[in-house]
Amino acid sequence: MASRRAGRGPGGLPAAAPARLLLLLPLLLGPWPAAGHGGKYSREKNAPAPPPGRQPGGEFRMEKLSQLWEKARRLRLSPVKLSELHADLKIQERDELNWKKSKAEGLDEDGEKEARLTRNLNVILAKYGLDGRKDTQATSNSLNGGAQDDSLGDPRLEKLWHKAKTSGKFSSEELDKLWREFQHHREKVLEYNILLETVSRTEEIQENVISPSDVSHIKGDVLHSRHVELKDRLRGINQGFDRLRKVSHQGYGSTAEFEEPRVIDLWDLARSANFTEKELESFREELKHFESKIEKHNHYQKQLEISHQKLKHVESLGDAEHVSRNKEKYALLEEKTKELGYKVKKHLQDLSSRISRARHNEL
Repeated sequence: MASRRAGRGPGGLPAAAPARLLLLLPLLLGPWPAAGHGGKYSREKNAPAPPPGRQPGGEFRMEKLSQLWEKARRLRLSPVKLSELHADLKIQERDELNWKKSKAEGLDEDGEKEARLTRNLNVILAKYGLDGRKDTQATSNSLNGGAQDDSLGDPRLEKLWHKAKTSGKFSSEELDKLWREFQHHREKVLEYNILLETVSRTEEIQENVISPSDVSHIKGDVLHSRHVELKDRLRGINQGFDRLRKVSHQGYGSTAEFEEPRVIDLWDLARSANFTEKELESFREELKHFESKIEKHNHYQKQLEISHQKLKHVESLGDAEHVSRNKEKYALLEEKTKELGYKVKKHLQDLSSRISRARHNEL
């Protein structure tokens, strides 16, 4: 009996049991981690997948803008067009996020800000061929004077452009500058047409819907403000065309206040707004800084296009080291161009808002 008791360990188990248990432990414990990390009945396997969201480091916070950006990349827009689109989408995202905050606070009851955001997005879609329609945008991004695509979508503009190119009155730099004016004018016409289409649809809806008198009054005020905007835009388009016709026939004079089309437009609007002499002089100085910012952005756009062409050439040669080096340089230029593009468009928006407020105070 004594010998049998001596052969048992603590708890009455045989002395050899601990050794056998140690051998069995890996078999007993081994499957549990696997089941906890992807096994057939694990929580990970059976729980619903999280909804798809923006990838870390994505371009945009809003999913719909990220989708537009990816669509544009699939369409293989040129680097310059992509950088311009990126800036436009960044501005759109900022404005939409601000609007959502305002709406949560009970503002924008008449829906005017929301309607403006929709119009702006429609302009972006049409401008970059993302609206599903045939893209009539000039696709060439050659930046040397006289080599641009002549497709301007308006026979009158094409006739003026052809006359300017063949007149011998412009240097290559001046032709490049004039081409930017033509493109800017075309974009203004596009924006006007989209606004006109939006206002027409809104009027049709209002005619077919019976609303309470107070709501109808609000809608009437909104439509009136849009008609005023249409009138202002049409006047600007006509003035712009007159200027293009004059420059195309006579060439550039040495007495021009500004050179960049957007700055010229802002200056013309500012002079007709309700600014004091002191405010107008201050605005003139700010426009000079803005023009310098645009020129810097234009420079980076040119460098980006050159870098893109060089990268394609190096890739065709198949030298891995040169490809890697050029890709790195291209990525840096692309990021800088995007950054400057956003700053230019934000500054343009701020300056335009100042003029609008001054014109509003005048009424």
